[in-house]
Amino acid sequence: MKQSKSYIYVIGFLLMILMLVGCGKTEETAPVSADEVMEADEAPSELRLVTTTAAVTKIFEELDLDLVGVPTTIQTLAARYDDAVRVGNPMGPDVEIIASLKPTEVFSVTTLEYDLKESFESLNIPATYVNLQGLQQMKDSILDIGNRYDRAARAQEIVDTMDKEIAALQKSVEGKEKPKVLILLGIPGSYLVATENSYIGDLVRLAGGENIAAGQAAEYLPSNTEFLHQSNPDIIIRLAHGMPEEVVKMFKEEFKTNDIWKHFNAVQNDRVYDLEEPLFGTTATMDVTTALTQLIDTMYGEQE
Repeated sequence: MKQSKSYIYVIGFLLMILMLVGCGKTEETAPVSADEVMEADEAPSELRLVTTTAAVTKIFEELDLDLVGVPTTIQTLAARYDDAVRVGNPMGPDVEIIASLKPTEVFSVTTLEYDLKESFESLNIPATYVNLQGLQQMKDSILDIGNRYDRAARAQEIVDTMDKEIAALQKSVEGKEKPKVLILLGIPGSYLVATENSYIGDLVRLAGGENIAAGQAAEYLPSNTEFLHQSNPDIIIRLAHGMPEEVVKMFKEEFKTNDIWKHFNAVQNDRVYDLEEPLFGTTATMDVTTALTQLIDTMYGEQE
């Protein structure tokens, strides 16, 4: 009897030791460092969103989303963002200022990802790059952001309204003669030919124009005036980008001094048009129907 009791005591003692050892191992395998405690204390408890371009900011405005940081821009932003911190220009935002805002997400555009990604990653800033390179990409981006931030219904409403307005504009040009269009994108010191894969090319396609650079994979192509003359466009659209005043001067000088341009039908018929930013930029904006309306007026005005 005494042996049985002693045996039970020994077993109980051993079990108690195993339990203590087990608890000790659990604490050793999941230590909490001082840095982790600090990070947890500093982590934002609510959405803190930052946009770095005016076009993306407009999407957030339409989705009724607040922002703690917005781009420094000459474009007018919604009054609701008056108290938001200006974080610098889109091509080179101040990442130190952005980091100080402790953002839960920063939004730029895919065309600037290569230039910005390393800077954001170096400070562990979570960044998303919105694709605005064409109308469809912009609509997909609106729906994606709406789904992420509990604005799915509003996002769908925006896209549906956009589709309805564009369809009405396209119907307005049905039966009209489709002009052949050359689109030139001017940048300081040079210019490129825009294809249907560019945003302005997308607008010309929606307006019923025939892009002389259709069927190309790239968004923009180097200019070859001999080839362009052979295509003999009915309309030439010039789009100034970057430094508009300087680019417009460059275009005027090019068309004045390069003798080949005077042989273009579009030049002879005075159908050369300069379109301006921000309505006609290199990426899509929420003002797409306004831009398309103006483009249709430009392309078909003389057919009225």
